[in-house]
Amino acid sequence: MKFESFIAKKFLPKDATRFSSNLAGIASGSIALGVLVMLMAVTILRGFQNEIANKVAGFGSHIVVHSYGAQGSYESTPISTARTEVENIRLIPGVKHLQFFANKGGMVKTDNHIHGIIYKGVDSNFDSSFFASNLVSGRLFRLDDSTASNEIIVSQTLAAKMNFGLGDKVRTYFWQGTTYRARALTVVGIYSTDLTDFDDHYIVGDLRQVQRLNGWQPDQVEGYEILLDDFASVSRIAPQVLTCLDYDLTQQTIVDLNPALFSWLDLLNSNIVLIILLMALVCAVAIVSSLLIMIFEKTATIGVLKTLGATNSSIRRIFMLKSASIIGRGLLIGNAIALILCWLQKSFHLIKLDSEIYSMSAVPIDLNPMIFIVITLGTLAVCLLALLLPTSFIARIEPARSIRVEN
Repeated sequence: MKFESFIAKKFLPKDATRFSSNLAGIASGSIALGVLVMLMAVTILRGFQNEIANKVAGFGSHIVVHSYGAQGSYESTPISTARTEVENIRLIPGVKHLQFFANKGGMVKTDNHIHGIIYKGVDSNFDSSFFASNLVSGRLFRLDDSTASNEIIVSQTLAAKMNFGLGDKVRTYFWQGTTYRARALTVVGIYSTDLTDFDDHYIVGDLRQVQRLNGWQPDQVEGYEILLDDFASVSRIAPQVLTCLDYDLTQQTIVDLNPALFSWLDLLNSNIVLIILLMALVCAVAIVSSLLIMIFEKTATIGVLKTLGATNSSIRRIFMLKSASIIGRGLLIGNAIALILCWLQKSFHLIKLDSEIYSMSAVPIDLNPMIFIVITLGTLAVCLLALLLPTSFIARIEPARSIRVEN
């Protein structure tokens, strides 16, 4: 056993009456609390970001390609599904799926109510996993190869407002030029995503309904929806998609299409940075205070060690090792409590939210191991750097004076 490690283990015996021992416990508790707050804040924020991004991408995608005439309009200029851009985009690393879509604005009418809607038309290549996972009752619509399907899925919000049930015929009306066209559609499924702006208006069905309403050819659609492997790669892949597009096409990312939602998340990011800085400062102050008390209490011991030939750097390592054990205990406790709380919330949804305000019914958690690793190592680094100041006082202790004072 090294000299520094041996001496460090002899410091602060488990004696509850000693002030420095109690202070070491308080320091460990402060570090544990700081780490717990940082971990919970980041895992919840990342949970919010992932949950909202996944829900919004479920209604659309991470990147949407369409003609310039389609921007901000439901009377769009069609583009062909056979363009060379389609295959070029699919070859970009990070692109998981490409699908075709067309939206059509209209309204649904009952004997007592009228409500504006957006009919989202999709084809058999549509990734339906999002709606399948959020289906409350019924089933997804079936797309026959030969004829356009009249089956649709509607949100639970819209079904409640219009008193729709499974199997009901829905009267829909879509404006086309100076007139309108009516369609009778059948509700086969009801979904709920808690995204109020989307649930309140979107119904999803066969793309061929929109093509017929607009008088388009079977290979004409409003645009392409591009799903990526990871939301974080949107800013990296979007420029690559743009380079594949011809002059008459443009693109919008999920952030461009939903600026309010992601501005809110950016605001949360700023708050989290402030919380992390404050908690890191708390941890640093706690361990520095504990170390200073140890140094003052062990002044005579430091004098004896210097008399026996120990160098300042060697004595500094002794106190750094002892402080590291205090920091490590706090980090371990903080990580353990955070992991338990995150698992309980993720598994049992103990803390509920108002879905109309937060777009989700429970506090989301992102149990990403990298979050725990980065925060733990970052806190450890901050605390160890903070120890450089109090350990510098060791060099100022004079052996003769410190021993004489003790005697």
